Amino acid sequence: MNSGNPPGGVPAIELRGASKVFRTPSGEVHTAVRDLDLTVGRGEFVAVVGPTGCGKSTTLTLVSGLEEPTEGEVLIDGGPVEGIRPEVGFVFQQDAVFPWRTVLSNVAAGPRFRGVPKAEARARARDWLGRVGLAAFADRYPHQLSGGQRKRVALAQTFVNDPAILLMDEPFSALDVQTRALMSDELLELWGGSRGSRPGAQAASVVFVTHDLEEAIALADKVVVMTAGPATVKQVFPIGLPRPRKVESVRLEPQFVELYREIWACLGEEVRITRERGAARVA
Repeated sequence: MNSGNPPGGVPAIELRGASKVFRTPSGEVHTAVRDLDLTVGRGEFVAVVGPTGCGKSTTLTLVSGLEEPTEGEVLIDGGPVEGIRPEVGFVFQQDAVFPWRTVLSNVAAGPRFRGVPKAEARARARDWLGRVGLAAFADRYPHQLSGGQRKRVALAQTFVNDPAILLMDEPFSALDVQTRALMSDELLELWGGSRGSRPGAQAASVVFVTHDLEEAIALADKVVVMTAGPATVKQVFPIGLPRPRKVESVRLEPQFVELYREIWACLGEEVRITRERGAARVA
């Protein structure tokens, strides 16, 4: 699926020497991300893995415009990120739904906020509910849905806005193993068909944060390994597995197993460093 950038072309996302420093409630300074260089091509699916608390989610908030870098640059289509942009979709770990709205109303909310007339917004919402297998649940409320169904609502909420860039922060981490695999397949199918109505558009450029290395390899065009915090890129691994993919079957491929071993050898060192730091603080 990845078509990257034409020669001399501008990447969809680029971070150049990006750092982010926060001040804690106690007044201490915490550096979440330091000197981060990362490029995401157009239509590319990039998975980001790293130890717990290393700064992966902060990377997403910098790209989304929810946070500004303390130093360095964050660019989308070659221009600086200055606030939240309409072409960027964000799927959070926790479901971002309005509990008092029906499923249809939740999915239609994004287009309505963007000025789309009500009838058209609802038509788009129904179309995407059909694509994620929830057409029969349009009049239900979020509390009446299973965890997997709520994640399908979250995907429909995002794709209905035709994002050119899709940021995902451990979106399936709370699901059971079987549902997680099904949702991963669903995501790949939706991503493959996410060209939408943008002129000359291709599939959305995706940055997918996860703690699950198998999930990262099964989904991505490349896997980025982050260092123990403060986060920076340690190594980038191209994933040459052919597309289209089915998550459960691709995990049985010899190439998948070899990639897992290679990437874990890199990632495992950073996980060990993080654990040792935590043990030292307790001591």
